Amino acid sequence: MSLAVSEIVRLGPPPREIDRVETAASLLDEATPEETLRWAFEWFQESVTIATGFGAEGVALIDMAVRVNQRADVFFLDTGFLFPETYELRRRLEDRYQIEIRVFKTDITPEQQELRFGEKLWSTNPDLCCRLRKLEPLKDALQGRRAWITAIRQDQTLERSNARVIEWDYQWRLVKINPLVRWNKQQVWEYIARNNVPYNPLHDRGYPSVGCTHCTRPVREGENERAGRWSGLAKKECGMHGAARPAALVSLTEMVHSQTSNVNALIGEQTT
Repeated sequence: MSLAVSEIVRLGPPPREIDRVETAASLLDEATPEETLRWAFEWFQESVTIATGFGAEGVALIDMAVRVNQRADVFFLDTGFLFPETYELRRRLEDRYQIEIRVFKTDITPEQQELRFGEKLWSTNPDLCCRLRKLEPLKDALQGRRAWITAIRQDQTLERSNARVIEWDYQWRLVKINPLVRWNKQQVWEYIARNNVPYNPLHDRGYPSVGCTHCTRPVREGENERAGRWSGLAKKECGMHGAARPAALVSLTEMVHSQTSNVNALIGEQTT
């Protein structure tokens, strides 16, 4: 193994979460997004939060969540470089659903960033720009939470193709819930149309995925829906959703899960 056992244990789920995550993942594998959200709110109560980037999936998820739980906690990461249409959409959603979409952002202003790291950091070192303006604020947003809910889909990128409805987030060390993970683009837009959900008008102008102004462009005919993000770079993710869990972590988690199941079975036999 490339990682020490102690490091694997530290990154992996606490023992009490192993059975919980695996059982929920199996139970909700074919569940509707609404059923998954209902489970999340019932199980985690006030310790679960919803992340939104105000994309099509995000607004559909907010609509579903508020129908299940009017007090659902929702937040977004304000990089300081979002489109005016995105900020306006936040206002429209808050008015429509009578909720507050909480904001988290870095203390580093765009001017301070330029002085410290040079001009156009998003083009010279986009990973650092994302870390400063998204990942560091996300730490604060997830502080004290036991679970977070995202709007990612498996078919969006290769990096997301192995995502599950319920999984352990090794990067942020909490349960990650992806109610729309098995949906496709058509299902998302059918839901938006059917429920008259407010959405970003940039979607009608050739932007299927909307991020920061400097790193987002309209897509061309035949391109992947996320081709307009970090165009011309190998970068496809901001880093919020991390990479697949290391093979060593998978092996250890499954080993512990197997041993726990064997012990429970043995106890059951002894008590019958």
